[in-house]
Amino acid sequence: MSAHDVYLVSPLLAMAGVGILVILFDLVTPRKGLLPAFAILGLVAPLVLLLIQFYDLKDSVNLVREAGLLASGESGVLVDSLSVDRFSLFFSFLVLAATGLVILGSVDYVRQMERNQGEYFGLILFSATGMMLLVSATELITIYIALELTTLPLAALAAFLMTPRSSEAGMKFFIISAISSAIMLYGMALIFGFTGSTTLEGIAASFQEPAQAVFGGGVPAFGSFAMLVGVVLLLVGFGFKISMVPFQMWVPDIYEGAPAPVVAFLSVASKAAAFAVLLRVFFLGFFDVALDWGILLAVLAAASMTIGNLVAISQSNIRRLLGYSTIAHAGYILVGVAAGVRELGAGVPEFVAIGPNSVLFYLGAYAAANLTAFFVIIAISMRIGSDRIDDYAGLARRSPLLAVALTLAFIALIGVPPTGIFIAKLYIFTAAVEAGLVWLAIVGVINSVVSAYYYVRIIRVMFLQPATSEEKITASFSSWSAIAIAGAATVWIGVAPGLMLRAAEAATVVLAG
Repeated sequence: MSAHDVYLVSPLLAMAGVGILVILFDLVTPRKGLLPAFAILGLVAPLVLLLIQFYDLKDSVNLVREAGLLASGESGVLVDSLSVDRFSLFFSFLVLAATGLVILGSVDYVRQMERNQGEYFGLILFSATGMMLLVSATELITIYIALELTTLPLAALAAFLMTPRSSEAGMKFFIISAISSAIMLYGMALIFGFTGSTTLEGIAASFQEPAQAVFGGGVPAFGSFAMLVGVVLLLVGFGFKISMVPFQMWVPDIYEGAPAPVVAFLSVASKAAAFAVLLRVFFLGFFDVALDWGILLAVLAAASMTIGNLVAISQSNIRRLLGYSTIAHAGYILVGVAAGVRELGAGVPEFVAIGPNSVLFYLGAYAAANLTAFFVIIAISMRIGSDRIDDYAGLARRSPLLAVALTLAFIALIGVPPTGIFIAKLYIFTAAVEAGLVWLAIVGVINSVVSAYYYVRIIRVMFLQPATSEEKITASFSSWSAIAIAGAATVWIGVAPGLMLRAAEAATVVLAG
């Protein structure tokens, strides 16, 4: 491995190094309250390295192919396995921001853990390392390894409270993740068998050959029935990671039983990384058959939006409600993925940039809004010891600021201006119309209206129902800081979306091939 290769993976090495140092620091210090500050301070190292790579990319498309490595014939070991470009950096910054905010929002929560606080923060950092590797991966085996590095720490974190519900959540998450990974790996094996390559570039090249020469005979969906099975199995694996219908059954139980900060991290950072690899794989590896997977994703998007919103209406636990909400939002985001392609004529797919652009913008806006909601819920549940919606009655009198912050988060998740998700939904439904998926845009708008019911129901409980107790609910400085940062980002993305829009547009250039 050359020095250039080390430079390319330096943010990942720094993130993993911070995780190791946090665990070691936990062993030598009796002051456990310093661990979150140490972890947040340690994030400066990967942040600086990401910024260096960002400015090095000003005159380049992909840093992996820099320094004349290919021209000289001294190809680095990372070529065709990773891509350090604006797309990967966009998601790396998003994962890094979510990681820092979750650590900040966990300060009070981890005090109930008498032991293993260092391991808690270390596992979050290790999972974030896997996510940063995942968003850069351009080769199937690398993608699989990155997914496992992302998922295994999350499974341990889900069971971290060691209560019956937490242990159940961790076990379910581990088993379902293992099953989905096995299914996805089998799909990867089929794809390798019929394309002769595990790199996205090699897979794309196989589709450019005459169909009869490669597959023999007619040309069914995805070029052959075996390839169809392989792609579907690959999509099944991704479907579990992004909580897409019909692979969403694990979400409500994990959201209810796992530690709340872990759920916040899972719902934002893990979802962003999974959508990043989904975009990269399908647009770079399978774009020549994009008309086949585009309509499939459109149907799954409609199903995810509808089922997620309808089932959320009947929930009495706020964390389970947000679990079904995240299923619905996965459907909204899939609209943008499906809208990234349209038929140019004679079955030829055309790349529609506004589709992937809207996905990246939506993920940024959703991260801010969902983190705001979870940070408020963490602060409230620690004081009242309940996640039942009925126990939020009179919250506006017991803690006006927390009630306002949670209302802001729910208004954002509905998609009401001036929040970021309003711009994101406008962007993503416009992309669907431009791609010829008008019916999908209509389904999305109807589902947005339906979602308003269960969000407004909680707001009504907080402001209009009498309080069950007169005891005031307070939050610590760290909790307020996390809520304020995430809430401000929610409003800022809606009021001044230009920076996020430009960043998304620059990042998706690499998907055009």
